[in-house]
Amino acid sequence: MAYLISDEAKDLLRDIHEFCEQNVVEQAKEYDKTGEFPAEMYEAAKEMGLNALEIPEEYGGPGLSRVDVAALFEEMAVADAGFATTISASGLGTKPVLIAGNEDQKARVCDILVNGGFGAFGLTEPGAGSDPGAGKTVAVKDGDDYILNGQKCFITNGGIADFYCITALTDKEAPGTHGMSIFLVEKDTPGLSHGVEEDKMGIRLSNTTDVILEDVRVPKENLLGGEGKGFAIAMKTLDQARAWMGVVSTGLAQRAMNEAIAYTKERKQFGRPVLKFQAMQFKIADMAIKIEASRQMNAYALTLMDQGVPFSREAAIAKCFASDTAMECTTEAVQMFGGYGYIRDYPVEKLMRDAKIFQIFEGTNEIQRIVTANNTIGRF
Repeated sequence: MAYLISDEAKDLLRDIHEFCEQNVVEQAKEYDKTGEFPAEMYEAAKEMGLNALEIPEEYGGPGLSRVDVAALFEEMAVADAGFATTISASGLGTKPVLIAGNEDQKARVCDILVNGGFGAFGLTEPGAGSDPGAGKTVAVKDGDDYILNGQKCFITNGGIADFYCITALTDKEAPGTHGMSIFLVEKDTPGLSHGVEEDKMGIRLSNTTDVILEDVRVPKENLLGGEGKGFAIAMKTLDQARAWMGVVSTGLAQRAMNEAIAYTKERKQFGRPVLKFQAMQFKIADMAIKIEASRQMNAYALTLMDQGVPFSREAAIAKCFASDTAMECTTEAVQMFGGYGYIRDYPVEKLMRDAKIFQIFEGTNEIQRIVTANNTIGRF
């Protein structure tokens, strides 16, 4: 089964597999221990254009379908979920511009990526996680500019991005989320800074920081879609992003199954390889079933996106199921390794640590179930 992709994507898939084998798989082990950001690894990835895979052809990108890109992202996630998260999060930072930006904004942002830049999306705040409408960051009109003040947290690529799409309130008196807008803020804008890198349990090859805005002056030309449109743009952005997190989760689950098969073929108990026992084979079968189901859910949601038809329910289902699958598969892989699975010299404890965040970010899986229920039941 797996993804059905173009010949161009198949060539890229082989190149990415080779790149990850040479530059990511073994190196990730040491970076996971030290927490150091692997700058050289990402420079090499940018030279391959991996940070620009989602850019449309008319803006200098490869012009691949979303399912093509999914196969490539999953291959990166098999190598390391933190690496794949960094690459995917750059696309996340670009989505608000591609969704609501004008031609100038799209061309500017895509040019940054094509020339080796990274992007980031700034929505979450210390008091506004699952409830983004509770955000306190503000943008005050001042002549032909807006002045932004506030703090974002848990921002993937927060310390390395070349541009940010930042949500802020342009009308604090508007009810609910109607006063939220989104701004394109470029790196080195005075007053824009980031906090220290978070010391995370998993995906430690990705950069996560606060993003701080202190009297950040942004020209009105950097407003995306108009005042008050920010919440709708942010929700459309997250709808798309959820499917991509399903893709990365699936790659992580695939890696866990690969490691479990390899280990139990070699590990012997009672005079034969552990994988000869039906109990182990059933565990592998359950992994394979859920991984393939995740993959097809991802592909379906992404195909709907490419066709321009509603996909919110399908993206939520894909993200929720795939990330739950990643957690289940990595936990089972640790179990299949026995005591060795709990030791850092073996690969699966890292995979288990990496998996947990996928049930939390881009909307917790509790939120995904709410989205799925609302889109299934309807209003009554």
